[in-house]
Amino acid sequence: MKNIPYKSSKLIIIGSGPAGYTASIYAARANLKPILITGLEKGGQLVKTNSIENWPGDINELKGISLMDRMHKHAIKFNVEIIYDFINNVEFDSYPFILKGEKVIYQAKSVIIATGSSAKYLNLKYEEKFIGKGISTCAICDGFLYKNKIVAVVGGGNTAVEEALYLSNIVSYVYLIHRREKFTAEKILLKRLKTKIKDKKIILKTNLVVNEIIGNENSITKIVLKSSINLNIKEQIKIHGLFIAIGHNPNSNIFKNKLVMKNGYIKTKLQKNSAYTETSIAGIFAAGDVTYASYKQAITSAASGCMAALDAERYLNKISN
Repeated sequence: MKNIPYKSSKLIIIGSGPAGYTASIYAARANLKPILITGLEKGGQLVKTNSIENWPGDINELKGISLMDRMHKHAIKFNVEIIYDFINNVEFDSYPFILKGEKVIYQAKSVIIATGSSAKYLNLKYEEKFIGKGISTCAICDGFLYKNKIVAVVGGGNTAVEEALYLSNIVSYVYLIHRREKFTAEKILLKRLKTKIKDKKIILKTNLVVNEIIGNENSITKIVLKSSINLNIKEQIKIHGLFIAIGHNPNSNIFKNKLVMKNGYIKTKLQKNSAYTETSIAGIFAAGDVTYASYKQAITSAASGCMAALDAERYLNKISN
């Protein structure tokens, strides 16, 4: 290990989304000289969002990739040291804390975890085989590949409806598959969905789940749907692409057995007159989608990133006095 370079900082932030970047900006303004380790993809899940209509102060259409580019430039303005590395192990039982990257070992007096979440898959046979060959979790990334073709979207929340609406402007038509009758998406999205259904650009398939994926060596050709009410009822539809939008899993595997978690989400104290974002270990803070499953909004992630930076600043001031 002595041949692996070490890098030290008062504060290291792990994450590349709104929580991580916001934390870095606030920490830099507090003169903590943070290091932001972004992983392999700058911007996190938000870069896959085609249109953001509820970012306060932006009344015009805003793309996720544009918002994250602005955050990146904002962090650069305050001299945040941004490193593109991947942390694959941590040691929180020693102090300073140790974070092991692929090429560098980092030491930090305080850490903010803002690793976000990743898309869930259906866990079906052949699913992995067809990722990139007909299966996608990002319409804005891959939708152009299916111009004037037939695709399906699986899910019932905001993401699924947004994906279907986006694709409906590119493809021939979209099957929107949901295991229940009612959708949980916001009312404004459901209103737009009704218009697309009326225009026959989106076809609803409710009370159905994807039971089987069929294809050849190059791509998907069909999927088999099964009723979620009567398991004996099945239906086969021809498609060229399948977009999966059924939720996310927190990116927290490397913190397992090192921090208190619930269902994979890192638990924070959330106590009055205390550090709301502090984890089960003093000096380790967590923010954004890795800490809760309820909100999944860019604004709430950014807000919790701000809170984590303020909590980390108080902690560092306390241990230095």
